[in-house]
Amino acid sequence: MKLKLILSAALMAGVISATAATESPVAALGTNASPEATIKALFGDPAIVTAKGFDIKQSELDQVLTGAKANAAAQGQQLPSEFSIAILNQLITIQCLLQKATPADHAAGDVEADLQYTNLVKRFGSVEAFNRQLKAVGMTVEELRTKASQEATAKATLKRELNISVTDEQAKAFYAKHAAEFEQPETAHVRHILLMTIDPATRTPLPTNTIAAKRKQIDALLVQIRGGADFATLAKQYSEDPGSKDNGGELPAFPRGQMVPEFETTAFSLTNNQVSDVITTQFGYHIIQMIDKTPAKTYAYTDTLPQINKTVADICKGEVESDQIKALAPAYVKNLRSELAVTIVDPTLKALDDSVRAQAEAAGTNAAAAAPAN
Repeated sequence: MKLKLILSAALMAGVISATAATESPVAALGTNASPEATIKALFGDPAIVTAKGFDIKQSELDQVLTGAKANAAAQGQQLPSEFSIAILNQLITIQCLLQKATPADHAAGDVEADLQYTNLVKRFGSVEAFNRQLKAVGMTVEELRTKASQEATAKATLKRELNISVTDEQAKAFYAKHAAEFEQPETAHVRHILLMTIDPATRTPLPTNTIAAKRKQIDALLVQIRGGADFATLAKQYSEDPGSKDNGGELPAFPRGQMVPEFETTAFSLTNNQVSDVITTQFGYHIIQMIDKTPAKTYAYTDTLPQINKTVADICKGEVESDQIKALAPAYVKNLRSELAVTIVDPTLKALDDSVRAQAEAAGTNAAAAAPAN
């Protein structure tokens, strides 16, 4: 979907990417012990940032980075080295703003966090399924809600401090220019059975004889399904996808571009209740059953988006609001960091921050020099 979900992208990435083995091999196939927990046990949890009123621990940065790295790996990408400092500066900004938050700001943050949680549970199908995905990325419900509430509270604080205000006319003008971005593409809603041909922990191929045995097993399951056996029952019994087996193999509806190519191509070729042949992906052997497909549509300005329970009007106002914040926030946050004596005490991160800032200043200087004179 072209629409941007109003979520903390880095924080939620690991949760969302753990939907199924077909989407995220790192999150869905990982071990129970989170990397940040292992590092903390070995080396402790030092403060990497100090300031008046708060500090930031290494584990707080690691937890966000773990989800982001899992999501990037699922897309076959690698995060740039400067990504960690960008996330750290985001965490610093949130904590700085929380020092200025009023009770009303906290109340607004709690409401937004509740909405985010509700939307995520809806996406995963049940509280139980969502909790399993959180566990897969080493996070508890309480941690997720706390972080989401902090981020939403910080945003409410920033809007108030900057006196941000958006009119309906501005929002409608944004929609008129970006109507194409409010297209809901065709989505597929399927069940699947997965028999893995890779080791869940190392992602290395299983022995040849084991793979051959799994091929025989998946072929036998397909025969049972073609003979009238219940797909969901067999998925619960035999599927090795930890994100969907307890839900009868059912995955959240997805558009094109989210699943690995072999899985996506087969899924979108099916009609309602149709069952695929056995297909092979990098994760193993699958059988897919189509539940239903939703055709593409364009949402009107007054429509409500069912995925996030917000109106298009609210989304447009939020986008205009974001543009206003982007223009005003840097100077405000810079002054706030100075007021709160924010210091990055980790030498490696401090050096990376200095390098990134120097590059940004140089780029700004060069852009200004290249601009035509009025």
